[in-house]
Formats: sequence, C-alpha cells, structure tokens
Amino acid sequence: MGAVSTTARPPVLGFGVVLVAASLFGMLGILTRFAYQAGMEPMSFVAWRALIGFVAIAVFVGWRISRQAEHLVRPRDLDPRSRATLAIAALVGFTLNLAMFLAFDRITIALALLGFYTYPVMIALGNVALGREALDRPRVVALGLAVAGMVAIVVSQLDPATGITFDTVGFALAIGAALSQAVFVIISRSGYRAVPASQAMAVVLAVTVVCSSVLAITTGAIATLGFPARDPSVVPLLLFTGLFAAAIPSILFLTGIRLIGGTRTGILMLFEPVVGVALAAWLLGEGLAPIQVAGGVAILAAALILQRSAGPTEADEPERAIAAPALEGDPV
Repeated sequence: MGAVSTTARPPVLGFGVVLVAASLFGMLGILTRFAYQAGMEPMSFVAWRALIGFVAIAVFVGWRISRQAEHLVRPRDLDPRSRATLAIAALVGFTLNLAMFLAFDRITIALALLGFYTYPVMIALGNVALGREALDRPRVVALGLAVAGMVAIVVSQLDPATGITFDTVGFALAIGAALSQAVFVIISRSGYRAVPASQAMAVVLAVTVVCSSVLAITTGAIATLGFPARDPSVVPLLLFTGLFAAAIPSILFLTGIRLIGGTRTGILMLFEPVVGVALAAWLLGEGLAPIQVAGGVAILAAALILQRSAGPTEADEPERAIAAPALEGDPV
C-alpha cells in the first residue's frame, strides 16, 4: 500500500474525477427526455440503463483482472459489516434511480433537479452528525454558493407562462431520490472499502437490473422491458446512456467519494445541473440567461474554495490512507 499523503489540501485528481462524473451525469435529463419521447417507460429505462452499464463495467473489471491490475473480491472475502453496507448501497442505488426517473416522468426536469439537489445538504449534515467531517467556514461558504448557484440555474427554467402545476408526488419522488443518494454517499465512503470502485458499482447496477425487472413483472409492466426489441431505433441511445451516463460516471463518482469525502463530493456534484442546462441550450435550443451563467460561476467558485480550503480533519485521514493507492490498481 502506498504512503499516506500528508498534503494539507485534498488531491486535485479527486476534484477532477468528481467534476467529470458530474458532467457525464449532467446528460441524464436530456437523455431521459429523448428516451421518453421515443416511447420508453421509466421502469424499462431504469432497467436497460443499468443493464448496459453493468455489462460495460463487467467487461472493464474482467480486463483489469486479466492484467492483474486488481483482484476479484467475492462476498466471502468481506466481513459482515462490509457485506451489509454494500447491500444497502446497492438497494438505495436502485431506489435512487427508480425515484428519479419516475420524477422525470411526472414533473419537469428542472423541478426534479431542484428536489434532488438537496442531497449535498443532507450529506453535509449527516457527516457532521457522524463526526466524520467538520462543517467549517470554507465548507459552509462553498455549500451556500453551490446551492445558490444550482437554485438559480434550475429556477430560471421554470417559466410561469407554461402553466406548470406542482405535482406533490413527483416532487416527493425527487426528494426521496435525494435521500437515497445521501445515504449512498455517506455509507460508500468507507463501508465496503475492500471492494474496488468498479466492482462495487457493478454490484449496484446488477441489483438495479434485478429489482427493476422484478418490479416490472409484479406490477404487470413486464411488456415495457421489451420495448428496445420492438423499436431498435432506441438502442443507440440506450447504449450511449448505459456507458456514458451510468458505467463511467458511476465508477468516477464512487472513486471521488473515497478520494475527497462525501461533503466535498456532494458540493462538486452540483456542477451537474450546469452541464444539463448547457446541453439543453445546445441540443434543444434553450438559450442561456445571465442568471444561469451566474449560477455556473457560483458553483465553480465553490469548487475553488474547497480546493483552497484547509486540509482534511482527523476523521478524513484514515480514508486518505485507503484511497491513495486506488488508481494504482489496489482495492480501495
């Protein structure tokens, strides 16, 4: 195992990993809209996105194992606590995806994002309550800037002229997705650290495939799972989504949590709606208003504050020792 870094600042690599993950996840709103416009149902979209992401990660894991870059971690290799936390992470991963994509179907993407991006606050409060991280002044300022920037971006999309009505169930689903995401981040930081990030996310996506398929069967929606076979034109969209909006960003997201901690990761992930709005402007012709640009600047300023802030707390340091060699192929 590599030496523990003694730097007073979190690794720049960790910030970069999280921002790339946020950028890729930022495509989900538009990709979801395209899939629904093509005729897909939320349950089918959840299952197929997870299945394609799982296959992609499985291939990646197999390649790394063949090169002896990592070894396969089996359930019997883990202690009971690690197995339990991995199981919980996989379950909330499923509830997160299901709730969010159902929310996208009931309310506007802007409203869904507004509810979902309460999760960085949940993470910060959870980590403070657990004594893992101190909510010091730089993090409070960064959190405030990031949330304000996100709200500015999302609210700017809510045009009163469209006659949008508030759907309580849809917004509750978005909040539920936020809670699932917060639980995932908090327990994933060290709960199953013997499992490499790629293998852990393969488990999470596999559970999502199984649970969404079982739910489709039990609710009589099994026919929706066969939609890609009936309309192959949607397959390229699903392949792109599974690879670039599931497999790759999921691995990067978990890696980022282990490198820089849950609170910083949660704040930096607020870059996702910036990307989503920019893509909407590019692909859907939705122009960028000055308030949206200001929101993006606020989120980037939050990232800069975090990067320049003081070093990790004592609770962070053991995690740094685990996370440091992760990119060298050792289990994280």
